[in-house]
Amino acid sequence: MTIKSIGAYQFAPLDRQENFNGNQLLYIGWDRHLMYCSPFALLVSPTLTFAELIDQILRPAIAAHPDSAAADLRNAVWYLNGQPFQPDFDADLQANGLRHKDMLRLDTPGLDGLAGSCS
Repeated sequence: MTIKSIGAYQFAPLDRQENFNGNQLLYIGWDRHLMYCSPFALLVSPTLTFAELIDQILRPAIAAHPDSAAADLRNAVWYLNGQPFQPDFDADLQANGLRHKDMLRLDTPGLDGLAGSCS
């Protein structure tokens, strides 16, 4: 199929971090738990500790899933932008190297979604 361009894109994107009043976007996906069909898009403060991220934001976000009660998020396997990642739970997100629009994934071995279906 032929595509005709209307020209170069000459506009600054509106989702730059400076447009979020000191906050940043962070995407978090839970491997093998496709009841959540896409990663969560979360607006967070870079001064939030990783422990606060888990306890105050992520745990409530996944609470509807039956596996959430058994999910040990502090011992999960974490990935940052596709690479293995070991968070410092006492350090803030900025100190952990988490930047605007980064993608975190977590894997909770032994938990495979609803009845093992990855849902």
